[in-house]
Order: sequence, then C-alpha cells, then structure tokens
Amino acid sequence: MIDANTIMQWLDKVPDPEIPVISLVDLGIVRAIDWKDDTCVVTITPTYSGCPAMFEMEQSILKVLKENDIKAEVKVSLSPAWSTDWLSEKGREALKNYGIAPPSEQAIDISGISRRAGPVVACPLCHATNTRVVSQFGSTPCKALYRCMACGEPFDYFKAH
Repeated sequence: MIDANTIMQWLDKVPDPEIPVISLVDLGIVRAIDWKDDTCVVTITPTYSGCPAMFEMEQSILKVLKENDIKAEVKVSLSPAWSTDWLSEKGREALKNYGIAPPSEQAIDISGISRRAGPVVACPLCHATNTRVVSQFGSTPCKALYRCMACGEPFDYFKAH
C-alpha cells in the first residue's frame, strides 16, 4: 500500500482548473488521504460549495491515481468550509507570480480584534500598496477586482475567506 505522502506528491502536480499555476494541494483543497480496503479515498473541500470546477478536479485526481495503478474514489467534504488560511506559502507565491494578489490577511482572526477597514492589498506587479477595490466580484467568486493606483494596472485579489 502506498503511503499518503507519496500520493500527496502525485496530487501536488494536479493544477487547479481555474488557476493552473497552483496545485490542488497548494490551494488546500486536498484535505485527507485514507484507505478503505484497497481503495484510496481522497477527501477534498471546494473553495466554494457551488464551485463549477469540482467535477474536473475530481476527474484529475482520479486520473493521476489511475496512472499510478491506484484504485481510488474522491469524497467531497463541505465541513469545515475551505479557508484561504489553507493556502501553502508555495501556493501564495505562485498566485503572486501569476498576477493574482494572495490574501493579505488571515480569514480566521483568532485575536478577537474586529477589522473595520479592508485589507491592505499589494499589487502583484509593482508591489505598491496604494490599491483600491474596483469590484468585490472578480473573474471567479473567490476573487475581487483591484486597481493599482501606482502603476494603474488592474489585478485580481484572492479574497480571504
């Protein structure tokens, strides 16, 4: 039986269908690897419960495991809800290099301090922090559209949630 670390390494090569520069592992979608008899059970949590890319993610996971002669099934778990806090540092860097600002704050604030102002979002292109939100809704539900006031370029911001 193959160990979970090996399977995670294989799944780390599976790109997110909507943002292909980040893997499902670095996005924090792959939550668990378990075995039920001779079947590998991969538990995933979508970024949103209605994520339109879920079918493609499931099929990509099954394909990689089949290519490695692993009988598998994908289980979807909505609880706990996915959080941007699950993004890996490698994933955050990949988003930034792709031109998408990664979340600049934790989604879950354990300090108990209430935030009144929005997050400080650095431009992924010029790194200036003089940016403003154009729309709370970007190219996908998990992103907002921002504009950098220093370089003038629009960019997506991966919203913390």
